[in-house]
Amino acid sequence: MHRRKRKKLAIVILFLILIIFGTVLYFLLFKIKGYNNNTVAEIKDYDYTLEKRDTQLMQDIFYNLSETLKKDEIDYEKYAEYLSELFIVDLYTLDNKKTKYDVGGVEYIYPSHRDNYKLKVQDTLYNYLEEKSGRKQKLPIVSEIAVSSISVAEKYNMGEESYDAYKLDIKWDYVVDLGYDKVGSITLIKIDNKLFVAEFTPEVNE
Repeated sequence: MHRRKRKKLAIVILFLILIIFGTVLYFLLFKIKGYNNNTVAEIKDYDYTLEKRDTQLMQDIFYNLSETLKKDEIDYEKYAEYLSELFIVDLYTLDNKKTKYDVGGVEYIYPSHRDNYKLKVQDTLYNYLEEKSGRKQKLPIVSEIAVSSISVAEKYNMGEESYDAYKLDIKWDYVVDLGYDKVGSITLIKIDNKLFVAEFTPEVNE
């Protein structure tokens, strides 16, 4: 009788261990790495993702970038163009953001700059963004975007390192013009085979 009880207890303990292990594994794979049910597409090796909430314009640009990055020889000017457009569309389409802390464009920023970028956007562009659940605001949705010029810049210095860089002038428009920025310049840096947004300067419309 005692052996049977011990056997049942061992089975229960094993079952609990499996549940705990499964929960931890789920957390590691889906929470820490950022995967969730909202992700509909991903460009592997580059960590670019597309979500259900992203607009048709965002989707079109994303798949253009995906095709560019699949080629044996990458056209870095095209890469720079599509990445800059994704950054702007995600940043300035506020309508699909949940709160002011749900900052667009973060995944395109150079990693060590991301925290400062988020804080700056939260304190400026997203400062008065209401929570989506009870929102009554009219917010911008980027409807059109185009790169007006692109050039290979001089080396971009960041700390003690120097990187190849691209500078782009870009303009965009909205479904409804609510007075948000429409023009800006972006500097991208190339590290190994990947581009990152190093600087973005919106220009004040006259």
